Amino acid sequence: MGLRFLSCFFCLFVVSVLYHTAFADQKPIRIGYLQNDIHQLACWVAIEKGFYRAEGLDVQVAGIFKAGPEEMSAFAARALDMGYVGEAPATTAVANGVARVSVVAQVNTEGSGLMVGKNSAVHHVKDLVGKIVAVPGHSTVQDFLLKKAFLKSEVDQKSVRIIVLKPPEMIGASGTDQISAFIAWEPYPAKAITMGAGRLLLSSRDIWRDHPCCVLVADDRFIAERPDDVRAMVRVHVRATDYLNADTGEALRIAVKYTGMDDETLRLAMRNVRYTYEISREGELEYVRFLSGLRYINVSDPESFVNRFLQGVFLKEITGR
Repeated sequence: MGLRFLSCFFCLFVVSVLYHTAFADQKPIRIGYLQNDIHQLACWVAIEKGFYRAEGLDVQVAGIFKAGPEEMSAFAARALDMGYVGEAPATTAVANGVARVSVVAQVNTEGSGLMVGKNSAVHHVKDLVGKIVAVPGHSTVQDFLLKKAFLKSEVDQKSVRIIVLKPPEMIGASGTDQISAFIAWEPYPAKAITMGAGRLLLSSRDIWRDHPCCVLVADDRFIAERPDDVRAMVRVHVRATDYLNADTGEALRIAVKYTGMDDETLRLAMRNVRYTYEISREGELEYVRFLSGLRYINVSDPESFVNRFLQGVFLKEITGR
């Protein structure tokens, strides 16, 4: 009886060791996103509604970043496996050989605003000549949009002083001697309005209608090593995006939790964002060509670059499109 007990105990011990060893090798999926950026609401919905757990995924938030270039630096340091980030900084980082990631799904289109002080004398983009405008970072989507607005209005960008401020600092600086305008992602433009501190000069859809904004990217080595996990992450993203588009009440509650902002601000902000997972190839080509024109990147063959950078195969498997 004693030998039988010891034999059974040993078998259970071996099974336990093998089980834990197998799962110990499967490291958590490290994700990142931008601080208070409601473009990336699908990620927060997935966390709050347990969509990652439902797919059997162990997801760890490994970084919350103030701007896209910071997040791309984390990818360069191999500190992230996947992340929600602006398409422009991701494009710039890959084109310049800083990071090796691919786009596996879109996150949103539009959703930024060029703001001036509530009582500002600035009423047109041309009125910004000789003034100071804040962007969240160079090579961000917002920096891209500002340069595009200058081009459309025939304003020499050298005639405007562009500085970098993080979005939480922009509203306080607006209307002071520090800056005359700022461009930021939602909900900061909406917050400036509900606080009575700012006025919308241009929405990003006024600058470039239906422009792609944030994307879900995956480290190329992670894609090669764990394609099933990437596929599951894209499946969760699709589910979360469909959920928040169908139920804005619950999505609003989650947005309040993650940003700490009020309902009125977030309702206004969410009206300025279109949530989608459909990748825009033409939109990415526009980024590559315009960023090349700004000399942020040097891509000799935009078509080939875009074909490599956009990995829509996982999305196509899931949605059939």
